[in-house]
Amino acid sequence: MLFSSSVFLFLFLPGVLIVYYLLLRRWRQAQNIFLLLASLVFYAWGEPWFVLVMMLSIAANYGFGLWVARRQSAGTGTKVPVLLAAVFNLGILFVFKYLTFTLGILNRLGGAFVIPGIELPIGISFFTFQALSYVLDVQRGRGQAQRSPLKVGLYISFFPQLIAGPIVKYETVADQIDHRKETWDDFAAGCTRFIVGLGKKVLLANQLALVADRAFLLEGADRLTTSFAWLGSLCYTLQIYYDFSGYSDMAIGLGKMFGFHFLENFNYPYISRSVTEFWRRWHISLSTWFRDYVYFPLGGSRVSSKAKHIRNLFVVWLLTGIWHGANWTFIVWGLFYFVLLVLEKYGHLGRGWPAVCQWLFTFLMVNFAWVIFRADGPGEAAGFLSAMFGRGAGLWSAETGLFFRENWTVLLAGAVFAAPVAPALAQRAGRLRSVALDLGYALLAAAIFLVSASFIIKGTYNPFIYFNF
Repeated sequence: MLFSSSVFLFLFLPGVLIVYYLLLRRWRQAQNIFLLLASLVFYAWGEPWFVLVMMLSIAANYGFGLWVARRQSAGTGTKVPVLLAAVFNLGILFVFKYLTFTLGILNRLGGAFVIPGIELPIGISFFTFQALSYVLDVQRGRGQAQRSPLKVGLYISFFPQLIAGPIVKYETVADQIDHRKETWDDFAAGCTRFIVGLGKKVLLANQLALVADRAFLLEGADRLTTSFAWLGSLCYTLQIYYDFSGYSDMAIGLGKMFGFHFLENFNYPYISRSVTEFWRRWHISLSTWFRDYVYFPLGGSRVSSKAKHIRNLFVVWLLTGIWHGANWTFIVWGLFYFVLLVLEKYGHLGRGWPAVCQWLFTFLMVNFAWVIFRADGPGEAAGFLSAMFGRGAGLWSAETGLFFRENWTVLLAGAVFAAPVAPALAQRAGRLRSVALDLGYALLAAAIFLVSASFIIKGTYNPFIYFNF
């Protein structure tokens, strides 16, 4: 699917842009229909039959949205259609993503269920949450119900952010579907943002993945040295950031090319001085989705007791872990963050520490959490973590030295650009505006694009780490 998506972007995107701007520029309805068709082709390219699942989701949520709007106009309650929409969307997600996992648990408890082989549609968690957002935002008055199923389809399936986010809430783009404005400034900014994201993914994340994957292949403490465990965990910590934020940059950039403005999804999370701050900077679209549709409806922090607030945090972080995949590691990962957040809020963890200590502690906790997230199972995660703390197959290995020598420049670049260095340089360059600077920036962007494209064409290592989602 990843190769198919890359082929689509590099071979079909220019054609899509030409048709969109030259042939359909005067007709918004035609543009929307064309983007919907392009999105469905994009999704169907790798595994065609899964597009039927998406079309079912579009049709059902279109109906739920109209049902909610009619009930609102009539002055009757909207709980029934909203509840059924939640059951339908989460039911689809459960069948494709969690059914086999659940049956496996029941079988271990004494059941005798036949476990079917169910393939996971790429990006099902992203487009399911967007579909549910449509119904919930109509119910909350944050957007008008669409009378055209094609517009609902465009919102749910829009290809730039379809397979890896960000999760775009309906209220964010409800007005843009019909009233967006395309400008050359946005188009140029979108192209640049897309190239930045492509470089993050191909030139940083993919290279860091070579080290991380090797380390996690050894993840048992009896085969993994302490030094290589730390090297692998740090590489994975940077890999997942550049992979995910790179996809988000590409999605935001592509959206701008077509006149859509999506909200930011990452804001330099690894400079955070607390876990609370980290989750305000990491995967912002997921955090705000759970905040707006789960945490706040439960009462958020404005509840009558500490116990209720802790309950609300537990529910949100349990669901956040489950959302990421059908594996106990994701549940443990979510509950690990729940414990840290409770300790920060009620145990004053980190309060009063020097800033550098707050940052170091937060980064280490995030790094340990990514080990849990990446491991194949809780036992493997425990083995990896124990190796990091000196209970592995020794402290040093020749493999550590080899991988470090071959990848230290990528690791250094990843560490540097995980801090807000680029915005600082851009701000300084803005004060020194000149033709030479603009030309140099354009040449740098072109170089990043050409080198990234050559890596993809050569078929170098190009993992897709969001298949669980």
